[in-house]
Amino acid sequence: MPVLTRDEAQTRARLIDVHRYTVDLDLTRGADTFDSTTVIRFTAHTAGGTFVEVRPATLRSVTLDGHPLDPATLDCNRLPLTGLTPGPHELRVDAAMAYSHTGEGMHRFTDPTDGETYAYTQLFMEDVQRVFAAFDQPDLKAVFDLTVTAPDGWTVLANSVTEHLGDGKWQAATTPLLSTYLVAVAAGPWHSVRTEHAGLPFGIHCRRSLAPHLDADAEEILDVTRACYDRYHEKFDEPYPFDSYDQAFVPEFNAGAMENPGLVTFRDEFVYRSAVTDTERQTRAMVIAHEMAHMWFGDLVTLQWWDDIWLNESFAEYMGYQTLTEATRFKDTWVDFGVARKSWGYDADQRPSTHPVAPDAVPDTASALLNFDGISYAKGASALRQLVAWLGEKDFLAGINTHFARHKFANATLADFIASLAHHTDRDVHAWADTWLRTTGVDTLTAAVTERPGACDLTLTRDGTRPHHVTVGIYDRALTTSADGPGLVRRELRDLDIPDIPESGAHHLPGPRPALIVPNDQDLTYAKIRLDPRSEETALRAMSRVPDPLTRAVLWNCLRDMVRDGELEPVSYLLAAQAHLCDEPELANVQGVLAFAKTQAADRYSTPADRPDALALLTDLCADLVRRTEDGSNPGLRLVAVRTLIDSAAHADTIRDWYDNGSVPGGPELDPELRWRILGRLCVLGAVDEAVIDAELAQDPSATGQEGAARCRAALPDPEAKRAAWDAMFTGDQLSNYLFTATAQGFWQPEQGDLLRPYVARYYPEAVAVAHRRGPAIADAAGRWAFPSYAVDTHNLTLGETCLRDADPIPALRRKIADQLDDLARALKIRMATAAS
Repeated sequence: MPVLTRDEAQTRARLIDVHRYTVDLDLTRGADTFDSTTVIRFTAHTAGGTFVEVRPATLRSVTLDGHPLDPATLDCNRLPLTGLTPGPHELRVDAAMAYSHTGEGMHRFTDPTDGETYAYTQLFMEDVQRVFAAFDQPDLKAVFDLTVTAPDGWTVLANSVTEHLGDGKWQAATTPLLSTYLVAVAAGPWHSVRTEHAGLPFGIHCRRSLAPHLDADAEEILDVTRACYDRYHEKFDEPYPFDSYDQAFVPEFNAGAMENPGLVTFRDEFVYRSAVTDTERQTRAMVIAHEMAHMWFGDLVTLQWWDDIWLNESFAEYMGYQTLTEATRFKDTWVDFGVARKSWGYDADQRPSTHPVAPDAVPDTASALLNFDGISYAKGASALRQLVAWLGEKDFLAGINTHFARHKFANATLADFIASLAHHTDRDVHAWADTWLRTTGVDTLTAAVTERPGACDLTLTRDGTRPHHVTVGIYDRALTTSADGPGLVRRELRDLDIPDIPESGAHHLPGPRPALIVPNDQDLTYAKIRLDPRSEETALRAMSRVPDPLTRAVLWNCLRDMVRDGELEPVSYLLAAQAHLCDEPELANVQGVLAFAKTQAADRYSTPADRPDALALLTDLCADLVRRTEDGSNPGLRLVAVRTLIDSAAHADTIRDWYDNGSVPGGPELDPELRWRILGRLCVLGAVDEAVIDAELAQDPSATGQEGAARCRAALPDPEAKRAAWDAMFTGDQLSNYLFTATAQGFWQPEQGDLLRPYVARYYPEAVAVAHRRGPAIADAAGRWAFPSYAVDTHNLTLGETCLRDADPIPALRRKIADQLDDLARALKIRMATAAS
């Protein structure tokens, strides 16, 4: 399928203005296709020709100004419109469109729990053409009139308030000007909780089978929604620009959520069926806040072309965390951002596929799709947080409000955004943007200390070119000690502008030599840090006694980066986790550290000979955490420890007892998530057979249960099970996006190297083939989850490099494989260095 280029979009935008879409969808035509009739009213400025995008199962008829066009002229997804004359035109397209099972276009899902069916749209980037004909680019905004015919008993949700006209027909109120990719429909027998706030109808919706779980959390979800709505109205001069606010939790959703105006869609894993930690509740709340920020930045003011997608995502990411901190009970959101989200940006920015936050050129939509990564989200949000620290929040918000006023219901560029900020400050925002947004890579700030009588000198050396406004934390050992040893007290926080400190100069610190000096203590900038030797020793020995959870997040990230850069052995990180996590009160830090310890330090960076000891260390640590939480004082910490203990178990006995008894001694009882987690590990260890999986699925036949069963079957150390899982992923083409991912997650296991070895070479040609057949969503899953990451060896690396050179994978898969190979090379280098030491 040809992708839209920037040049083509600019040419079309000069030729036409689009005014109105009248879209009629009929979802009663069967399980495979739905009917789509579209009338587009537009004006041509000059004589000439262009094209409209549509990807039908069957194109029945097309008329332009009442004159029929030949449907056979459709070339893949482009229908040519030739001989346009200056003035108004009306295009009518009637087609049958195919339902999707990969989360692209109109996704259709039948709930295995109760047999109910749901359909919803995900039209991002270039998928609107899977649902209705459109001039599919963000700067051709129009108003939309939408009607949907749905089966009896269904409710239809859309960007605006919908009304049931009878006989299954629903009509949505006319929208304001929207970009095509923001149009949304969600139809099905939804369970809904409705309320009103600030004079607007609010609603939350989910599948009927999830109704009890949504009801249990409805007040929390709505409280966060109301609090964020009110806080944004305190920050922004422009009022909420749409007529309602619905949040639909939909099945098999590819992203975390999508910011459709007035109808935000979320992955319905956010409707929790099983116990979760408060940090996970905070994550859900942050996504709610993130998507609501998009109502202004992204929906009211929309990017002109996809090179500025970072503006949408970075702004919403920054605002989501900041507003959640200000307006809700979640007060330490930046800790979770620092220890979990920010590392996503650091990792992406050190790969060959890195790109500027604001790339100079995004030539087409396929290239743009690759930029939805840790750079556009986490690095961009970090850059905005640094901008606010440097510029001041008052001037930043003043610039944002000017931006909204200048460009509401229109499109804008990075230059427009910077001009709005510059209007309210004497600082050189343009130079800041050039150094922060147009460059790649991660700066490193390294501390060095020189002692002298009665004082010492601090030098910060910057490896990189960006200016940094940082807070340096200076800590002394406490005069009193606890049972765990001496604590640390903060002597001072000192704000420093890195350009003001010569690389060879020093900053005077009166008094004795501090025990710990932390560059970027409050995590205000985006940079790796390196500690001076004494501070590094203090961090490794006394991490849990650092008083601020955000400072600890910065230090844990420092240790993490040192492991990834080959400066700290994986076992040293694991030992630090063992020494300090039992005394870590901030759950986000515990979750982030354990996740890296298990998935990277133990599973990828430890050699096969060292991995059993690494897993044993983790299981001992988690067993200690479980013992310490027997009194019920910290159920979130206990849950995290139980999960990691299950995933790290080298022997089946203990977790098999938990599974058979239905609970962990002292709690918790095993909910569906824990039962499937234990069963998955038992499958890896060869402690159960497929009959046990079938019995568990009979108890939990839900969609999540189906995914759990697929994951477990793929994890069995049995040649026939592996063959069946592989064929399902790469031959059958029947798996939905979620079932493909679940199967891939179960397939590759480090414990099963001999059994899996023949599949490593098969992966590359077969992943390329399935990506070509099934498109970007499956390509992403194949590159992310089906990649043989367990095989940390030169053979795998060589196969992957050959694939990229010779096999022509589609862009989505090429990017994923390139990133995986870079991570693989890093892991191989770390293992070799460890083995040599």
